[in-house]
Amino acid sequence: MLGPMNFDYAAHGLRAPEQRPEIPGGPQDISQVLERTLARAPESLGLVGRHGRFSYAELDAAANRAAHVLADLGVGAGDRVAVCLPNDVDIVLAFLGSMRLSALWVGVNRPLAAPEKAYVLRDSGASVLLAGPETLAELEPLRAELPLLRDCVEVDPGRADSAWAQALAAASPAPLDVAMDAWAPAAIAYTSGTTGHPKGAVHSQHNMLLPGAVSVAHGTYPQAPQGVVLPVTILNLVVLGPLTAFQHGMPCVVMDRIDPVGLATWVREERVGSFAGVPTILHDLLSHPDVKTSDLATLTRPLIGGSTVPEEFRRLYRERFGHEVSIGYGMTEAPTSVTHGEGGPASEPGLCGRALPQCRIEICDEAGRSLPFDEEGEICVGPAQEGDWAGIYTPMLGYWGKPEASAEALRGGLYHSGDLGVMRADGNVFIRGRRNELILRGGANVYPAEVERVLEEHAQVAESAVLGIPDARLGERVVAVVRLEASAEVSEEALGAWCRERLARYKVPGRIAFVESLPRNAMQKIVKPRLRELFDA
Repeated sequence: MLGPMNFDYAAHGLRAPEQRPEIPGGPQDISQVLERTLARAPESLGLVGRHGRFSYAELDAAANRAAHVLADLGVGAGDRVAVCLPNDVDIVLAFLGSMRLSALWVGVNRPLAAPEKAYVLRDSGASVLLAGPETLAELEPLRAELPLLRDCVEVDPGRADSAWAQALAAASPAPLDVAMDAWAPAAIAYTSGTTGHPKGAVHSQHNMLLPGAVSVAHGTYPQAPQGVVLPVTILNLVVLGPLTAFQHGMPCVVMDRIDPVGLATWVREERVGSFAGVPTILHDLLSHPDVKTSDLATLTRPLIGGSTVPEEFRRLYRERFGHEVSIGYGMTEAPTSVTHGEGGPASEPGLCGRALPQCRIEICDEAGRSLPFDEEGEICVGPAQEGDWAGIYTPMLGYWGKPEASAEALRGGLYHSGDLGVMRADGNVFIRGRRNELILRGGANVYPAEVERVLEEHAQVAESAVLGIPDARLGERVVAVVRLEASAEVSEEALGAWCRERLARYKVPGRIAFVESLPRNAMQKIVKPRLRELFDA
């Protein structure tokens, strides 16, 4: 047996877990997540993607092969394995293989620009990267900035001669003997940067398994194939997709198209019953003229999160599915959802439901004191204190390499979200605003500071302010206000091109306004609300 992980939490800015509770009736670590179905129905369908179909028995063997491939590359407990791949079977195999070695998974989102990808690799200290040929090519000029990255493995779905496919074919399907620690660091999920660079929220295998175990116990998902439409490089989608499907004993369908016709084809052909999405994707699916009602016959309860839910969308959802939309509020640091509710016509905006059974929500003032019902404060998350799931939830372990940020976010034994909200006497939580100015564009998180940093790297830009403005389809749209250096001349198109080279497309401002000065308050902070009128038209 490979030795147990002796992880130095403090050296990486993290906090060792104070409690090590077991998950009632569920797998305790991710190496066990297939075991229940392997024992009762090993030939049942487990994983589907564009380039593969696996029964649970085949999936288990393939996950072992992936673990052997990574181990042959020198990956062991505590090492970081970065993966930048499209939605397909390989990304799930790589995840399961990493978990079976007690390594740390680092998802690198494909839309990120090359410098953004390099930052995640450098900050996490990834030693191995699994990526497609395009990603490897764009990162090659930046390899000198990544001294800890030992191996880059080409993964090209559908190509039997790619390095990854050949290594998998040659690897043993036998399990490796590895000591597991379900509460040790197991994944780093990068947020968008509130201070100009992303932070890596670190989670244990226990954290990642718990949401699926709760959904099994409470029947949240239909007993039908569960789809994943958003990128599996996002850790929350690993939790809501493969890990939840496998605990239900259902197939996980990893879908590689989000356009309405392509998504409808996946739902129809694989009889998908549920997936987690954002209003933009589901709105387009339900309203596209080429998507027939029969295409979506098996889709009974898609879950919505990550964005505001317009009333027009609620109506469309009710008419198609015959019940209210299920909404949730969550965050990378949870991981995933911490509330759930039926999204019928809200008595007031911002409804996001009640705390899930494993969580408790507290509304706190700036000193961290819990506020009474109906008073606005910061939304904070901790373990439930009563019920079957009391004490089972554990907060994230902190932000990778950022002890001060970890201490600030986890003070008082709660995760402090930075979001403002109120709680009613019935337990319903309403979001009022975002203290950290997060922009939610079509379900994707955009932090203004990250975009402002890129704008101000341009030699002609003196300062900038980035904000979100309402958008009927996307929820919010990213816009920017810029003050140029004296005598500088640069066009909106040129600044947009500058941003597109350095940022993911969804972060690039859709409009850029130029001003001679930015409004400031007595503390010399830019007053962003006064800038919204520039975009009223």
